Amino acid sequence: MKMSGFREIEKALARLPAGAAKGVARRAMRDELKPVAATANAFWPGSSDDVFRIGSRLSKGQRGASAVPTGRSVTNLFVGSPGGRNGTPEAHLIEFGTGPRFQKKGRFTGSVAPQPMLQPAWDMHKQSMLEGLGARLWGEIEKTMDRRAKRASRG
Repeated sequence: MKMSGFREIEKALARLPAGAAKGVARRAMRDELKPVAATANAFWPGSSDDVFRIGSRLSKGQRGASAVPTGRSVTNLFVGSPGGRNGTPEAHLIEFGTGPRFQKKGRFTGSVAPQPMLQPAWDMHKQSMLEGLGARLWGEIEKTMDRRAKRASRG
């Protein structure tokens, strides 16, 4: 795949203050990732809940297993199921399945066959997402420049 025009986008983002540029990137990426999360939620078995959400942070356990670069100048968004009280921490068990499980006394308690949801959703949308990201970034940059110009003209 060949992508063009991103060098110009990078230059336009560099003209904005760092906080504004990060906001532009987050808004554009969030809008482009919405179809991935919606498709993964549609694949979720037996529930109408929005299990998969777009977020900017990983939990401690997820961070250790992730090879994603981090830092102040890096903007990352993730699609996944948040854990904790308000999340669905069992989503990865359904997504990837489990092996046979046994109790200490040897009683077999079952296994779960994998039901992939995120990978098919990503595969369905990645091409259009990457193609649309450039246009969405330009749109967000223009909106931000217009807002900043209006603010500056007011005084």
